[in-house]
Amino acid sequence: MLSKNSPKKLFLLDAYALIYRAYFAFAKNPRVNSKGQNTSAAFGFTNVLMDVLATEKPTHLAVVFDPPGGSEHRQTAFEAYKAHREEMPEDIRAMIGPIKDIVRAFNIPMIELPGHEADDVIGSLAKIAEQRGFTTYMMTPDKDYAQLVSENTFIYKPGRGGNPPEILGVPEVCAKFEVNHPLQVIDILGLWGDASDNIPGVPGVGEKTAKKLIQEYGSMEAILENIDKLKGKMQENFRNFTEQAKVSKWLATIDTQVP
Repeated sequence: MLSKNSPKKLFLLDAYALIYRAYFAFAKNPRVNSKGQNTSAAFGFTNVLMDVLATEKPTHLAVVFDPPGGSEHRQTAFEAYKAHREEMPEDIRAMIGPIKDIVRAFNIPMIELPGHEADDVIGSLAKIAEQRGFTTYMMTPDKDYAQLVSENTFIYKPGRGGNPPEILGVPEVCAKFEVNHPLQVIDILGLWGDASDNIPGVPGVGEKTAKKLIQEYGSMEAILENIDKLKGKMQENFRNFTEQAKVSKWLATIDTQVP
């Protein structure tokens, strides 16, 4: 049970991240109903929802869905963004309607904004909530949300296999990414890239190197201003892929100004 200061406790659920996670949690032992439908996604998602209602007792709650077509501004600026994503498994697709019906039955608001991904909507709501005195929990297994964590905004990763949930605040994010401030997570993601979102990053820079560079220089911009200090192939890659690095950081930045 969480015991943060604010009596106003907002939970924002990253719908598809939780749905996928629920579906694959039952991969070896799928839940199948009497009609032969694989209901793992709906079953797992509903369990997570009921658990958070019972144990955390949020005062406010919303479930946020990615819209069809994803992020308008990212795909307009960078056509390859998320272009290699595999099609949604049919067993998940078939459960999206029933999951939305379940959320409606709980009388929980669903938010789906055309042209704006769930992480941008959640990021924007979290910033508004912070100004209004809420403690906010972004319920997701997605590492990108680490950049949004602040004194009153946390990542809440549901437990699995009988383990308790993992709650990431500023100290946990800084320790995990080896940074001084959660906003530096954007620099690390921009340098490292993200194969699942097709964010290219800088060739030759993985997670370990990205962390080391940010520890040394503080930001991607500072690295680009000090390319001369880099050695060998690393220097060459930063010279040749300067624009790609900047685009990657922009793609990795969650928009907190969604209307």
